[in-house]
Amino acid sequence: MPLIETSTPSAQLAAVRTSIAKAAALAGRPAEAVELIAISKTHDAAAIQPLIDAGQRVFGENRVQEAEGKWPALKEAAPDIALHLVGQLQSNKAAQAVALFDAIHSVDRESLADALIRAIDRAGAAPTCFVQVNIGEEEQKGGCAIDTLPVLLGHCRTIGLPIAGLMCVPPLQVEAAPYFALLAKLARDHGLSGLSMGMSGDYETAVMLGATHVRVGTALFGGRS
Repeated sequence: MPLIETSTPSAQLAAVRTSIAKAAALAGRPAEAVELIAISKTHDAAAIQPLIDAGQRVFGENRVQEAEGKWPALKEAAPDIALHLVGQLQSNKAAQAVALFDAIHSVDRESLADALIRAIDRAGAAPTCFVQVNIGEEEQKGGCAIDTLPVLLGHCRTIGLPIAGLMCVPPLQVEAAPYFALLAKLARDHGLSGLSMGMSGDYETAVMLGATHVRVGTALFGGRS
C-alpha cells in the first residue's frame, strides 16, 4: 500500500487498518483476528510517538540493541504497548530479548530455542514465540528449512518452549500468495494457529490467506534511512 506523504500518522494508521478490515471481510474473517505490528526499526522515538498517540499499541523491531535504546522510555509512558522482535536473534541475546519483548518471531534453530527456554525459566515469563520458516529456500535469509520444521517444532515441544505459530518472509519481486498459502498449510499440518506473514506491499494478500499478524512499516512510517 503506497504511503501518502502528506497524510498524518493517524490517517496512515487508519488507512492500513481499513485495508486489513476489507481484506479480512473478503476472506470471511473478523478484522480483530489480525494483529497489526507497526515495524519501527530504524525510526527514532520522535517518529514513533505520533503512532502511539494515534492509538497503535503493537510495534516491531529487528534488533535487540536498537530496541533497548528507545523503547524503555516509550513503554514507561505507555505501559500497554506490546513489543515484537521480528529480526534474527543471536542465542547470546536471548535473555535480553525475553526481558524486553512480548513476542519473538524468529525462532529458527534448536540452539536458540534452548537459549530462550533457559532465559524464560530464569525470568519466569515467556514471550509469544513463532518459528521462522525459510519459505522461499533462500540462502541469504534466516529461518529453518521446510524439511527440518518438524524436527525443530518437536524439539521446542520437548523442552517446553511454547510456539504460537509460524513466520515467513517470501522472496522479493514475486507473487507472495503461494508462499503464504504454503506457510498456512504447514501451520495447519502442525496444529498451529498463528501466522506472522505479510508486510507493507502484500499484507492484504496475507490477511486473505489467514495471517494473524502482519508486519507493516513503510505504509505507516514511510521509507527508512
